[in-house]
Amino acid sequence: MQITDVRLRRVNSEGRMKAIASITIDNEFVVHDIRVIDGNNGMFVAMPSKRTPDGEFRDIAHPISSSTREKIQSAVLTEYERAAADEEVIEEGA
Repeated sequence: MQITDVRLRRVNSEGRMKAIASITIDNEFVVHDIRVIDGNNGMFVAMPSKRTPDGEFRDIAHPISSSTREKIQSAVLTEYERAAADEEVIEEGA
């Protein structure tokens, strides 16, 4: 399995969520609404989820193996860091 595309929308808010991403897997399958979170132990990705009637959040889609989770997290966070660096360059040049 390869992450063949990552699309990212940065979120300008005071909260912990910093961006929302979509990934394409093997140019065949897309997962939307992956969140980039600034957690207590650093940045991580949270898979798309929805709130159940009892107020709990349940993943809609998620990797089964830790190696797949790491591939997804690495691809999304790499794109997030690239976008943040590009934004800094634009701000310096403005």
